[in-house]
Amino acid sequence: MALSTNKRVLSSSLPKRYIYDVFLSFRGEDTRKGFTSNLNGILRHNGINTFMDDKLRRGENISTELLEAIEGSRISIIVFSKNYASSTWCLDELVKILECKNNGQVVLPVFYKVDPSDVRNQNGKFGEAFTKHEEKFKDNKKVQRWRAALKEASNISGWHYKNDHPQFGFIQEVFEEISRVKLNHTQVFVVKYPVGIDSCVEEISWHLDIESNDVRMLVIHGLPGIGKTTIAKALFNLIAYFFEGSIFLENVREKSKTNEGIL
Repeated sequence: MALSTNKRVLSSSLPKRYIYDVFLSFRGEDTRKGFTSNLNGILRHNGINTFMDDKLRRGENISTELLEAIEGSRISIIVFSKNYASSTWCLDELVKILECKNNGQVVLPVFYKVDPSDVRNQNGKFGEAFTKHEEKFKDNKKVQRWRAALKEASNISGWHYKNDHPQFGFIQEVFEEISRVKLNHTQVFVVKYPVGIDSCVEEISWHLDIESNDVRMLVIHGLPGIGKTTIAKALFNLIAYFFEGSIFLENVREKSKTNEGIL
């Protein structure tokens, strides 16, 4: 009974399968037709699956579709521009993105022609925007959440774009970082029809207790052809996201006897 209960807890805490590689959060009037569009184009051209909300209708409240897109993204890029804080939609996006960051999402800010300290302390245009928000909204807790989110996001390591930096080279730097993050979590091919694997992987995951502050080694042994490698691959795909780096080494014994033996 205890094992069954722990399995249910594990299933709820395991990393989800992502729909998008990158979610782009930005202020449309500032960067949609320029920087963000160029960034999105380069990412997509290089095989990065992005979500850019250029087809969604905007209203007072953030849409369920957008929340699901944020949750379903491996990485979020926040493009802070001068009017970012004037949009309650953008601020709600930001709060949601930081919630997902606590669940393992990679968050990368871009400070586009704005000083990170203005974002952190809500100075300049950011301060003007919050003066209006405080006049408009009676719910001061909502405004405080936005302020806290801006402060938290401004302290995340990212990029500061200035006019003296060629845009193409800057976007290339962002793309290289996105590629590095994506490659660190590339899944290995398991099998075309993975029938009956999930229950085995769940039980092994429970024994690994991957969220504990511990180092563990697990050996899967048995006769050839019973699915040891298949289970190992499925397990790798399931837990690789918990680590900064990961690699699946296959056929080590066979390759060690050839010129490919040095890994």
